[in-house]
Amino acid sequence: MQAVQPVESGRTAFPDPHRWLLLLLQLPARPTNARVKTWRRLQQIGAIPVKHGVYALPNSAQGLEDFEWLRSEIAELGGHATVFAASSIEGVGETELVELFRTARASDFKQMLADIQRARKVGVGAGHGRSGAVLKELRMLRDRLEHLKGIDFFSAPGAADAEAAVVAIEHAAKPRHGSADAVKTDRVDPRDYRKRTWVTRPRPGVDRFASAWLIQRFIDPDARFTFASDPGAVKKGVPFDMYDAGFSHEGTRCTFEVLQARFGIEDPAVRRMGEVVHDVDLKDDLFHAPQGPTIAMLVEGLRASCSDDAELLRQGMALFDTLYAGLKASKPRTTRRSKATSR
Repeated sequence: MQAVQPVESGRTAFPDPHRWLLLLLQLPARPTNARVKTWRRLQQIGAIPVKHGVYALPNSAQGLEDFEWLRSEIAELGGHATVFAASSIEGVGETELVELFRTARASDFKQMLADIQRARKVGVGAGHGRSGAVLKELRMLRDRLEHLKGIDFFSAPGAADAEAAVVAIEHAAKPRHGSADAVKTDRVDPRDYRKRTWVTRPRPGVDRFASAWLIQRFIDPDARFTFASDPGAVKKGVPFDMYDAGFSHEGTRCTFEVLQARFGIEDPAVRRMGEVVHDVDLKDDLFHAPQGPTIAMLVEGLRASCSDDAELLRQGMALFDTLYAGLKASKPRTTRRSKATSR
């Protein structure tokens, strides 16, 4: 490695296309699962091995944060890790390093395409509508694709094919007009959901940003939010936007729309927010919401710049608080035009 500079914890790395972040690690012999756990985390953040015990990421604020979190985890396992910024790596050329990243992601996209083909063979997307099992499979595929796109640093081949395959299987599974696969209409009492802990999956996105905002603004002002893969992980918790429990997608509606309907929220600005969230989350452009593309871009920006889920959710809720204020402010002008037209 050449031109190596140690990076202190909490220090911001200045992005430089000709520099890299390197993680040098040593793991203890025990516990035996330490190596497996660390390897999985390295895979998750998109790092690649360049030498024995040395892993690389492009130099960015996000990459530094990912390596710093991993360094802390390795220390907790009894190991040792150091993060460096390097302008080059001895024995590995710049072009070769970029190709290593591209090859790793291309393999991931290829595997995803194969998994989508297997899903189609068992009937996912083949006219079965959005049942619970189909919805779970579709959303897992979408989450997986978005994760891979987030760690595809150098535009690996196969990304466009994977995106097209996911869009195709989502479209094939979409209920046709008049389908009985509709949202439940029975209302629930907000008083039964006060001062509760609401549970959702890690790495929130547009539907969970908006749903958490709706919960705290209209349903449970004292709501607390936590993240878990298992909807039953929190005793007396209320799952939302999970795969198999609680308030989630129903029929052709996203979680935000379901919460709005089940809790009887009639606010016109909330209804318009639901159209935006629907278009961005389900990607079917059903309502042609003009705010959709901008909100989608802002959501992706938040997800790319914030690795802490609690902070990510907080910023996402603030985004939708701003959208709500804007929609509320535009309501009087729309109302006056409607009255003038009706005379």
